[in-house]
Formats: sequence, structure tokens, C-alpha cells
Amino acid sequence: MQLAYTPEDEAFREEVRSFLRDNLPPELARKEAKGFHLHRSEVDPWHRILNDRGWAAPNWPKEYGGPGWTPIQKYLFELEYGLANGPEISLIALGMAGPVICRFGSDEMKARFLEPMLRAELWFCQGFSEPQSGSDLASLRTKAVRDGDEYVISGQKIWTTSAHMADYMICLARTNDQVKPQAGLSMILVPMNAPGVEVRWIPTIDGSHNVNEVFLDEVRVPVGNLIGEPDTGWSQAKFLLNNERTHNAYAGMLKRYVRRIPGMIDQALEEGMSAESAAEYRRRVARLEIDVDALEWSVLRVLASEESPLLGAAASALKIRGSELLLRAGELELAIAGTQMAPRFKPADATPFLADASDWVPGKLDQYLYFRASTIFGGTNEIQRGIIWNSLYRP
Repeated sequence: MQLAYTPEDEAFREEVRSFLRDNLPPELARKEAKGFHLHRSEVDPWHRILNDRGWAAPNWPKEYGGPGWTPIQKYLFELEYGLANGPEISLIALGMAGPVICRFGSDEMKARFLEPMLRAELWFCQGFSEPQSGSDLASLRTKAVRDGDEYVISGQKIWTTSAHMADYMICLARTNDQVKPQAGLSMILVPMNAPGVEVRWIPTIDGSHNVNEVFLDEVRVPVGNLIGEPDTGWSQAKFLLNNERTHNAYAGMLKRYVRRIPGMIDQALEEGMSAESAAEYRRRVARLEIDVDALEWSVLRVLASEESPLLGAAASALKIRGSELLLRAGELELAIAGTQMAPRFKPADATPFLADASDWVPGKLDQYLYFRASTIFGGTNEIQRGIIWNSLYRP
């Protein structure tokens, strides 16, 4: 295995760094660094800048608007984007719904949705989890009944990120209850402004408006909004979730923590932390950095083996490890900062953005609390371990 980047890779990395340095709005980077949940109106202008460069959808095939990057280039972009405090831009559309439509959608569907996604004209949310069906998606109860040229959809979705800002939901619904649970699901694009759709905010521990519950009361959707063939939604959902779990390795964000925390220790020393405590925190940072480096190489192996039959297991392993390291990093920051982490940020907070490590309050406590959910969303880590077992050991 070649454990070094090629000169071409390094040149690409520098191109990405230069572009982000010159074009990423500092205020947007500041809010991302502090853990704000950014509104669509704040990130759409940046989304369009990335699209003008051809970089809005790194994981899309080139023929549909992707940049045509190698797996290593995709990773380097994600890494440098995270280190630069780049915000997520329409994650569900570009990272999940878009790849599914590219892979399974009809030509008519691709023509309707892909270009508007790239131009930041359409935002999507993901309607998978339900009150009694979280990681066990096969047990979901939302139904879609064919009625002429329409599906009539009724049910409830929960923990739906950005539903209050979305134009469409990529909805998993039951279209056949005469077969085994996995075989009777379909994926349908539901307009969020359709009659019968109701969105209710679920306040989270950090006080933000990010997740919602969505009620679907006999919502009528054209048959043309069905992705692929009826009753094939389970395969499409697995494809989508593999993309999400690879993203949830959080490599760029974790590298950002590793770079930032030593400066926090230096500052704490100046403010009275003992040398012994500082030495222990540095040892913990070193262990974290080693584990993040190991995760990085695992991500690269997965990206270089996108057609591997074990991709599902590998993506689950990355999701588990990435979320666990994210919690470790947040706990380490919390331990170093102590009670200084307590102030809560507000969207109107106007603290100037600083490049050094002194810019960790306010907001870090809120970010730490929110990321406690990282071991749950995208499929709980317990479920991921079951996927790994089934992939590797089940006869």
C-alpha cells in the first residue's frame, strides 16, 4: 500500500486550500466552527459558489454534474473542507437523494431534479425513521397506496433533519404488505408543500431547530415521483445509507479537533492549569490523533473499494468509529475548558471570528450536547454492529 499522496494529489490539495481560503465567507466559517445549525438562506450563496466551480456534488457521477474526482481527491476535498470550517450544503439533496436519483431514477426524474439540486434551488429532507421504526426500517408503517396516476401516502416520520426548510422529502413507504417487510418498500419524492403534509419542530438539547416530526395525511404524489420500480426501496435505502455512513466518519471535523485542542491546552496553561494536567491532556490528544489517523486510512480504503461486497460492513464500521471519536474529542474539549464551556450561543452572537484556539466559547457546549446524537442518527451504533456481523459472519 502506498502510504503517501502523489505530487498530483498534493497539487489538488493545494488547489482546494487556495479556493477555500479565497472564497469561503469568514462569517460562515465562524458559525460552522462554533456549531451553529445554519439556515438554508445562509448557505445557499456559498452552495452556488461551489457549483460554479463544479464542486457542489463530489459524490455524483461526472455525467450528472459531479467533478469526476478520484476517491483520493474526494477525500482530500472533504478533509480540507472540514479543516477550513466549511458548512454542510444541502446534505440530504447532494449527499443522499442526488446519488440515489443518479443511480435508480428515470431519465425524466433526473432531468427534473438533478440540475435544480446543484443550483441550490431544491432542498431535501430524509423521511426514513418513524416513532416505532428507527434503525429497524423494515418495520416502518407509513403506507403509499396506488390510486390511478398517484400514490396516496399516510403515516408519520420523526427526527427529520431540515424538514422545515425542505422542498421535497425522500420518503420510504410501504407499497406492498403481502411480502416480507424489506421487499414491500418503495422510495418516493414527496413535495413538502403538498396538502396533508404537516411539519412540527422537535426542540433538541442545544435549543436549535434542526429536527422535526412530519405527518403525512393522505398526501397525493404523482406516480412519476417513484424512484425506480415499486417495492425496490430497500435496496435504494441501503445504497443511500452507505453514502451517509461513510460521510459520518467525520474525518475532516476530527482533524479540526486534533488541530485545535493543543492550542486550547496552551491557553489553559496561561490561565492557571497545572503542568501535570496539561501533560495528561496532551497524552489524550496524542491518542486521539493516532486513532483519527487510523480512521483516515480506513476511509481511504473504503473509498478506493467502492464496489466491494463488504462496503456495507465497512461503511457501518466507519460510522461507529467516527461517532465514537467525535464524542471523545468533544469530551476532551469539555474537560479542558471546564465551566468556560457553559455559556450558550444565540444566532445573534457577534463575537469576531478568531483563527486561534481562543474562539471556543460560546457555542461549544451546545455542539457537544448535539453531537451526543451522532451514535444514533444514520442508524444506531448497535444496529451497525449487527450489520457488520451479518456481512462477515452470517452463513
